[in-house]
Amino acid sequence: MPMRLDGLDRRILAALQEDGRLTNVDLADRIGLSPSPCLRRVRLLESAGVIRGYHAQLDRKEVGLGLTVFVSVKVERHHEEPAALLSDQIRAMPEVVSCHLVSGEADFLLQVVVLDLPAYEQFLVGTLLRMPGVRDIRSNFAIQTVKDQAPLPLVHLPVSGGETA
Repeated sequence: MPMRLDGLDRRILAALQEDGRLTNVDLADRIGLSPSPCLRRVRLLESAGVIRGYHAQLDRKEVGLGLTVFVSVKVERHHEEPAALLSDQIRAMPEVVSCHLVSGEADFLLQVVVLDLPAYEQFLVGTLLRMPGVRDIRSNFAIQTVKDQAPLPLVHLPVSGGETA
């Protein structure tokens, strides 16, 4: 069951999504709370798994990863064991930055980030097509990123007491 978030929790989360490097003093000042209770709330959000970690958001092109590909993967059979094995293999692939089990035409939707088209060809032929149980792979190439890694929309979630923020 998800943790019930109140207005202060939401403001903390929104501020940290905007700038994960805020000091506790700056965060407390920004949300209108004193530092000690602010730190307690942040620690509680971390221990509850609401805040899973902190990281630097990198520009893919600036680090040399200029091609993003959305890959639909269809599996041969829908059995639990092969799906778990496939999921484990996908998790181990550094080129796959996100993977979702989906409904519809495909079973998995992968977001793959690589240097360029030859690098994707090598990944496709050398890795994806060699995975056991894969029946079909479809690749869609991102032409332009319109919106990327946006903060989660916290405003419409219920807060303590059932009302929305």
